[in-house]
Amino acid sequence: MARSRAHHLYRRYSDRGSSISRDSARRPAAAARRELRPPARPPAGHALHELTALSRTLFDTPNESEILRLAMDHIAAAGPYSAEAGYLEVDGDLVPSPRNRLIHASAVDRRVRELAGQDGLVTVPGRPWGQALGLRGLDRFHGYLVVTSHSRPNEAERSLLATHVRHTAAALSVAFAHRCRREEDLELHRLREERAALQRQLIAVVAELAYQQAIHALVADVAASGGGEEAVTRALHGLTGLPALVEDRFGRLRSWTGPSRPDPYPEPDPVRQDELLHAVAREAGPVRIKDRLITLVRPHGEILGMLALVDSQGEADEYTVLALEQAATSLAPELAHLRNLAEVELRLRRDLADELLAGTDETSAYARSEAVGHDLHRSHYIVVVRWSDRSADDSFAQTVGRAASAVGMRSLLTRRSDHVVLVADDRPHARALYEALALETGTSSGTIGVSAPCDSPDDIPQHYQEAQRALEVRRHSRKRYGMTFFDELGLYRILGPDNDYRQLETFVHEWLGQLISYDARNHAAMVETLSRYFDCGGNYDETAASLAIHRSTLRYRLQRIRDISGNDLSNVEDRLNLQVATRVWTIVLGGSG
Repeated sequence: MARSRAHHLYRRYSDRGSSISRDSARRPAAAARRELRPPARPPAGHALHELTALSRTLFDTPNESEILRLAMDHIAAAGPYSAEAGYLEVDGDLVPSPRNRLIHASAVDRRVRELAGQDGLVTVPGRPWGQALGLRGLDRFHGYLVVTSHSRPNEAERSLLATHVRHTAAALSVAFAHRCRREEDLELHRLREERAALQRQLIAVVAELAYQQAIHALVADVAASGGGEEAVTRALHGLTGLPALVEDRFGRLRSWTGPSRPDPYPEPDPVRQDELLHAVAREAGPVRIKDRLITLVRPHGEILGMLALVDSQGEADEYTVLALEQAATSLAPELAHLRNLAEVELRLRRDLADELLAGTDETSAYARSEAVGHDLHRSHYIVVVRWSDRSADDSFAQTVGRAASAVGMRSLLTRRSDHVVLVADDRPHARALYEALALETGTSSGTIGVSAPCDSPDDIPQHYQEAQRALEVRRHSRKRYGMTFFDELGLYRILGPDNDYRQLETFVHEWLGQLISYDARNHAAMVETLSRYFDCGGNYDETAASLAIHRSTLRYRLQRIRDISGNDLSNVEDRLNLQVATRVWTIVLGGSG
């Protein structure tokens, strides 16, 4: 209600000014000039009534800027005054009101700041009287009200102006007190919220500590029980309610506890597995990949395996992550211990394989094989593995061992400078090991040679040479990648490494010497053409295609071979000797001149 009365006062004075302007427009110019004189002063009682109504409005206004605006807009209620400017004190500085007049603003502003909180005269051109009046509360200075007039006010008008200033200052004090109270209430509310947050945080810390203690106690029990991977996944499943699993670094399942276990478990893809390990290793903690929350088990930086929770619904929280990290920490010593045992066993088995290939007495071989859990009393096969784009290092040896285990081969494993050797207790499947290695390595550019069966440890060195011969025959054939068994070589078995090279060279020179000399003199390929002709079974089209020449060119070369060597390819004996000679030249002598 008080605010509506203030607006009524504002409209009343605004309407009064508008009616004066309209009347002036209708009067003659001389009358209009007389209207420019200051208006007649209203009666003191009427002015006091208006100030009282305005005062109620000021005290009902909670905003200090709005109080100053109302005081400036209704300054005429106190007399023939105009509000030149208004200022509020904010943090020790005087902030001008947006209602301040722009004319002479800088001079007025400078003068107000010179007064430094005291009342004083203000000079404004065209206004014979002006004063800056301080708005002072009981214990605070609120700002200034700068008032001017076209005439010097009388005593009554000065009193009304002083009353208006005191009411404005009092209203500002009340608004300031209310604002301080609101700020204090807000600060009190903030402090209460902060205290409640700290209490919640404290409760969460206590709960987390209790959960950590429970995890530590459970992990300690698992470590003390020596249950290994099964115990860790069982404990982790019990803590989280989610299926828990352990995989080795190659992605093969070692332990699973909980529902929904895939059967059969997916065969890992080596390339994708490496990408997954690198993605997880780049992060500091567990990583979510699809429906799994994964962390690596890597003591001293070496990845030994992977511990994961299957969280298809996204239920895992910080406590689940904490349990997974603690379980991985507990699993690390276990996997490291298993790794050390495996390395010791691998070293012992490799040492035994080396001695068997080099030759050792049966009694010692049988005793040592029993110590490492391998039965040497069975018939054995020597398997030699060579991959064109992989060096025969420990990593490749491990790859061969995994592939052999995957296809059910029980074997002793060692390596040489350019190949890996398996001493297997059963005849390998015709293609299983090769296909498993192609999958492991991601390439099929490999060759495998397998010996004939060996019934005694004393015969292993000889059968090792058979496996090497089978590998060499395969590498020098048209289909150089794959698996070859020595007992399937047929004629090539007599071309083994125990033959006298001088006799072989003599035989080759007898049948191919003229062709070899012709090739050397003319940079030709007669011996190669003859060898391919025999490899293709005498088929002209296949031979020409393998040499990337025209059929007529092949006919010409074969005729030249007849002319140069003096041998008849249609003669059975000549044909057999020439074919054997080309094989010896290619396989045993390596195609050298």
